[in-house]
Amino acid sequence: MKRFFAVMVAAAALMIGSSAAFAQMMKDDPMVGGAAMYPSKTIVANAMNSADHTTLVAAVKAAGLVDTLNGKGPFTVFAPTNDAFAQLPAGAVDMLLKPENKAMLTKVLTYHVVAGNWDSKGLAKLIKKGNGQARLKTVSGGTLTALMDGNNIVLRDEKGGTATVTIADVYQSNGVIHVVNAVLMPN
Repeated sequence: MKRFFAVMVAAAALMIGSSAAFAQMMKDDPMVGGAAMYPSKTIVANAMNSADHTTLVAAVKAAGLVDTLNGKGPFTVFAPTNDAFAQLPAGAVDMLLKPENKAMLTKVLTYHVVAGNWDSKGLAKLIKKGNGQARLKTVSGGTLTALMDGNNIVLRDEKGGTATVTIADVYQSNGVIHVVNAVLMPN
């Protein structure tokens, strides 16, 4: 009986240790779109592995922004999911992906990018310092307004649309990604 108890204690310790290691791995390499996001990879390299961001990756390629988002940065990217793009009016994504609309596509995509490395704690501090809102200058030259809704960070675009951060603090070698549930639109 003592041997059985010792084996059970050892098995439990192994499971707890494995669970702790797994939890740490998930914190270090969070899952987005069914794929681990590695902090040693760039924004584009990780996004290409996310099943939830195939539309975003296709748009980044069509806009010619792969080299930029693989660059040194740091960048903070608010990354809309495929479902976010699906919420746009019918045909909008196909229209944006046409070569003749590259400038418009680039503006929409770079509206989701802020220079610097703004994790959720940094954004929350900016929001608190701004009495409940923070104005973020985007790479496109536009402005996003960050707000708190309970514990969630919400972004408001220049047209009044909003997107909620659904997965925060996905660290990359050249910045951080926050997954959002809507496409933000510049003026």
